[in-house]
Amino acid sequence: MELYRLSAAEIVAGLKARRFKCADVVRSCLERMREMESHLHAMLHIAADSALKTAAAVDAAVAEGRDPGRLMGVPVILKDNICTGDMPTTCASKILAGWVPPYDATVVKMLRAEGAVILGKANCDEFAMGGSTENSAFGPTMNPWDVGRVPGGSSGGSAAAVAAGYAPISLGSDTGGSIRQPASFCGLYGMKPTYGQVSRYGLVAFASSLDQIGPFARTAEDLKLILSAICAFDPHDSTSEDRPAPRFDLSDAPLCGKKIGVLTKLVDGKLTADLQAAMDGQIEECRRLGAEIVEVALPKALEYGLACYYILAPAEASSNLARYDGVRYGAAYGDAKSLLELYVKTRGENFGPEVKRRILTGTYVLSSGFYDAYYLTAQKVRKVIKQEFAAAFEQVDAILLPTSPTPAFKLGEMSAPLTMYMADVFTIPVNLAGLPGISFNAGFSSAGLPLGMQLIGPRWSDAAILDMAAALGKKAEGRIAEGGVR
Repeated sequence: MELYRLSAAEIVAGLKARRFKCADVVRSCLERMREMESHLHAMLHIAADSALKTAAAVDAAVAEGRDPGRLMGVPVILKDNICTGDMPTTCASKILAGWVPPYDATVVKMLRAEGAVILGKANCDEFAMGGSTENSAFGPTMNPWDVGRVPGGSSGGSAAAVAAGYAPISLGSDTGGSIRQPASFCGLYGMKPTYGQVSRYGLVAFASSLDQIGPFARTAEDLKLILSAICAFDPHDSTSEDRPAPRFDLSDAPLCGKKIGVLTKLVDGKLTADLQAAMDGQIEECRRLGAEIVEVALPKALEYGLACYYILAPAEASSNLARYDGVRYGAAYGDAKSLLELYVKTRGENFGPEVKRRILTGTYVLSSGFYDAYYLTAQKVRKVIKQEFAAAFEQVDAILLPTSPTPAFKLGEMSAPLTMYMADVFTIPVNLAGLPGISFNAGFSSAGLPLGMQLIGPRWSDAAILDMAAALGKKAEGRIAEGGVR
């Protein structure tokens, strides 16, 4: 049996029934990683020894009749901007190359406490800034469905790893679509929880009012499993909400009697023919499953969301990344003759072009004389977008949208930054409003590429939209990418 093909739920059930050992599962996943990694470059650190040690501890617990937890023996991969006390956290940047944090992020502690096995750290765009994982300082990740194409970004390594069968589950972070868009490109479920639902403590900050940790999985059942483990209040995160944890139950008829909002007039003409056909098919599937389709309008979100985001996110990034000055963290220019030279050489030589572009943009919009014109105006637009979503959710239970205007594009195809930014048009408004969004696979294009759709819900409707997405994505879920490596 090729154990790497099992879902997380199947691994847990198999270990409980003692049909195989956790060590066998981990060895199978590591072997799959060794087979595929030279083609994909999804990983920045592989923790084989510690993973096998954890697997042995899980097997010992099972043999003694103890319960290691809800994720007992499940291999998990983490995006390399989530702090781990026993392996490097580089954010795919030269400035943090080799840096090992002094602590585990809260979500990592939760995974370990539930018996998960951490296999390593996944590649990403530098400091999570990008939509293709081409901005990693350590080289791009390729899409396992077609290695000439990108896996999406910024959590592209986490998505490619799950799609290729390295692990059934991974974690990423989503600031403007960085979980949902890679999930769409790689044929997975990918969820951005409600802002405040999952602790951000130990997530290296990019834009603090937008960042959110969330999972990737090949099946909805696995997404439910990991969300049940990581959705909890965390006193270490001031933005974590102290409220009862949601119950992620999958029901038989989650769309029956629901109202699903669509933006038909707004998305006409913006999609490829394959995606338009997939969108039309999902609308019909909603109807077949008992939902009523209702047209809703989000004109401000789609027209001004991108501009608003690309003012606020760089502004927060310029502040958050000021800490990387060669004094306390990571790389430092050793021959500096002055403090200014230390700052300039350390940051100039170790940040990549996209990070520098966003720091410069953010510093400009926060500068005296431009703050009111750009930053303050963008904050007002953000408030309008939140109000627009709130009005829409008075009419419908969820909104159905494509995740991205195109399937996975070719490596190097979107070299112009503005072209890349425009591809975020359907994901960014969700982060600005702090809403939950889930991308699911809605089928494949004529070229064999996954086509993603997303469901967006009101705040704290995470369990409901997962339930609905599970029904819509069931036909295309669970596949491991085999055809991309030629």
